[in-house]
Amino acid sequence: MNAELIVFVIYLFFMLGIGVFFFLRTRNGNEKDYFLGGRKMGPWVSALSAGASDMSAWVLMGLPASVYAFGVGQTWIAIGLAIGYALSWLLEARRLRRFSILANDAITIPQYLTNRFLSANKAMQVICAIIFLVAYTIYAASSIKACGTLFNTVVGIEPRTAMYLAAVIIVSYTFLGGFSAVCWTDFFQGMLMLASLLAAPIFALVLIQNGQGVSTLGEVNANYWKLFTNWKDVLSGLGWGLGYFGMPHIIIRFMSIRSDKDIKKSAAIGITWTVLILGFAVASALIGRMFLGEISDTSTVFIQMVRKLFPPVISGILLSAILAASMSTADSQLLSSASAFASDVYKPIIRKGKAGDEEMLWNGRLVVLLVSAVALLIASDPGSGTIMDLVSNAWGVFGAAFGPVILLSLFWRRLTFSGAVAGIVAGAAADILWLVFLGSFGLYEIIPGFLCGLITAVIVSLLSKAPGKAVDDLFEKAVSRQEV
Repeated sequence: MNAELIVFVIYLFFMLGIGVFFFLRTRNGNEKDYFLGGRKMGPWVSALSAGASDMSAWVLMGLPASVYAFGVGQTWIAIGLAIGYALSWLLEARRLRRFSILANDAITIPQYLTNRFLSANKAMQVICAIIFLVAYTIYAASSIKACGTLFNTVVGIEPRTAMYLAAVIIVSYTFLGGFSAVCWTDFFQGMLMLASLLAAPIFALVLIQNGQGVSTLGEVNANYWKLFTNWKDVLSGLGWGLGYFGMPHIIIRFMSIRSDKDIKKSAAIGITWTVLILGFAVASALIGRMFLGEISDTSTVFIQMVRKLFPPVISGILLSAILAASMSTADSQLLSSASAFASDVYKPIIRKGKAGDEEMLWNGRLVVLLVSAVALLIASDPGSGTIMDLVSNAWGVFGAAFGPVILLSLFWRRLTFSGAVAGIVAGAAADILWLVFLGSFGLYEIIPGFLCGLITAVIVSLLSKAPGKAVDDLFEKAVSRQEV
């Protein structure tokens, strides 16, 4: 226990050190440096940062818990995510980077969606900022809650105390280093997550084959191994992939890549990493079922397997992957919330464009503190739900609100500003209403929300005046092969 705790502390100080490094390096930078890393991210950092910011603690705790408890049918979530992630890189990455540069060098998703139509109307930015602040607070709470579970299970620290500790570290390096610190911590954390998920199930499988597992295949209920359970589970699992098209803290990485030429390499790295992570997360649950037998808290299957397999120092390193998963997602969410408020509400609306670079940086840092404080309150509430519940709720809202509009903005020249605003509002509203009133139906709310947002955006665009020549010219230039 002491060895594992020492490893955790060393790891946390390493993450904090990265934040201090980038604070000293970029303290005289501007808004673009803090929120987008100056568009200087290379292919490896961009790819692993996008993946790590996506794969929060749910991939090591929530997803394995679901597969462990309910069987192979839950694998459809991993399948849907793998497909959706690959398509987001292949369809969105290049065009979103180009569009955001041509759209007055937009550094946030709300800015891009406004500038894409060359509009002076700030309604889009305000609506997006509200959705960001609410959904990201819930999402960040899931990561903080996972840290509490980890420390409580491994070293016996009271969960709430552990949550405070994790929140302080995450906030510190995000507060100090901004986007560059977030991306570089995500890079190291992504490597650690992959190593841990590769090691645990492989070593456990070797021991099972040598007769050291608690269960055997024949002792597990036959229904547990059925991939096709019912159409709702299959469709809901695949529906998770829709979230990638509108997940701001992930697709913002596409905008930060330094050149069009790096995107192909980034896509190959990112897709490979994600497929491996998802595949071995499922393997951890299935192999853990045979290695451990029945356990009371299924969210700790990865933790218990690692602690039984490896000596304390090694288990401490591997279990740091859960910290890595939690922190790599929470930091991205905090930064996205900060950028949405500071760049899309505070500067253009409250300060009427008069805020300087230093004022913007400190305003963004203040939002990081406020969002993390509220997320901490949600995470420490026993009635806030499981890690998987919190993630699925936030994921659904983002995917339904922004996914259809982002795709249409990149591929349909007839989309209008009014159509985009209506699509975002309709998608978010439909997702929430389905969850509240029809959640018991068993179909993931992102599916009806996404369809509602898509249909609304198309109908309102066709009913409103077509975009002018300037907007049409921007679209033509963005889809051309000319380097930007």
